[in-house]
Amino acid sequence: MTMTIPAGMPQYDDMPTFDVDRVRADFPILGREVGGQPLIYLDSANTSQKPQQVIEAMAVHYALHNANVARSVHQLGTEATLAYEGAREKVARFINAPSADEIVFTKNATEAINLVAHSWGSSLKPGDEIVISEMEHHSNIVPWQLLCERTGATLKWFGLTETGRLDESDVDTLINERTKLVSITHTSNVLGTVNATARITDRVREVGALLMLDCSQTIPHKAFDVVDYDADFIVFTGHKMLGPTGIGVLWGRASLLEKMPPFLGGGSMIETVRMTGSTWAAPPARFEAGTPPIAQAVGLGAAIDYLNDIGMDAIAWHEKTLTSYALDALSTVDGVRIYGPKVPVGRGATLSFSVEGVHPHDVGQVLDSLGIQVRVGHHCARPIMDRYSVPALTRASFYLYNTTDEIDALVRGLDQVKRMFS
Repeated sequence: MTMTIPAGMPQYDDMPTFDVDRVRADFPILGREVGGQPLIYLDSANTSQKPQQVIEAMAVHYALHNANVARSVHQLGTEATLAYEGAREKVARFINAPSADEIVFTKNATEAINLVAHSWGSSLKPGDEIVISEMEHHSNIVPWQLLCERTGATLKWFGLTETGRLDESDVDTLINERTKLVSITHTSNVLGTVNATARITDRVREVGALLMLDCSQTIPHKAFDVVDYDADFIVFTGHKMLGPTGIGVLWGRASLLEKMPPFLGGGSMIETVRMTGSTWAAPPARFEAGTPPIAQAVGLGAAIDYLNDIGMDAIAWHEKTLTSYALDALSTVDGVRIYGPKVPVGRGATLSFSVEGVHPHDVGQVLDSLGIQVRVGHHCARPIMDRYSVPALTRASFYLYNTTDEIDALVRGLDQVKRMFS
């Protein structure tokens, strides 16, 4: 399928090539039906679908290489360990981490944030401050609230503008000498906003604080370099980037991880254990107690191979094309209001909207009857709903396997919603 470049978007001779039909052929689930209708999956911000290459990589691991890691000298144990640590190397290269030892596997991004809150945050005291934003997923709000309750530290936050961007008007007072950490999303899971972090990063460095970026909605969609972004921690999750559920990633500067105490205690995270006390392994093992998500790491490694084969620049351009097309297409539906940036600049391929006079749950049910899968609700980001005085929103999110034809189907579905509830 040849993607049509929407009006107003520039066209360059060196634009990355992208064959969406070839991509779609790799995803078995895209060939099924829902309620007798062809499946149109527009919920990748929630979880992405998996290509056959990832499914097969995990099946082969279980069929031929299944064993525990870092425990055995036998052949299967060696193979499993090499596969697990090989996945860590792939992750490190994918985000240009200086060392694979800075990659900690967790079960998801939520656990990665909680790891930092419990381990790094254990030294906070009254008077210290953490800064987040109204744009955050609950996983980047609640752990800091709990940390502040435990330590007496104070939680502060950036507000949001009417256009769905961070309000940085008070950045110099919000981030100050008491600030110990700023933890913000790089791309909003609701508004699609991609935050320009340079000004915040500069201020963080001025006051000697640390910076964490939640990149769960960024890493799957565009090339990301931890060195360029000058962050201290980043987190993301495998299941939104074609990988399996049950695995997430914390990247942290080696100098920070080395000073942080364990998050969980048990096997594999120790150096020595005696009845009188224990000492800890070096990172990342220090933070990976117990049997880790081995097959999930293998699947994540296969997902990274797949993304690299397609090319992150090609994926980013494809999604920008889809986003531009969708912004224009949804603007033709009477009563639809999009929340977040209205232009495909500084935003990702996630569009949240309301339909005048229709509850999002009704919108979702009608679309589902047409085979169109979207998410409805507060999207684990209730403060955004409060900011814009809405009970919930409908969200359509696009990925490398989506097409403009599917966006056209979404528009037709919304027209049907309007007719049914008018």
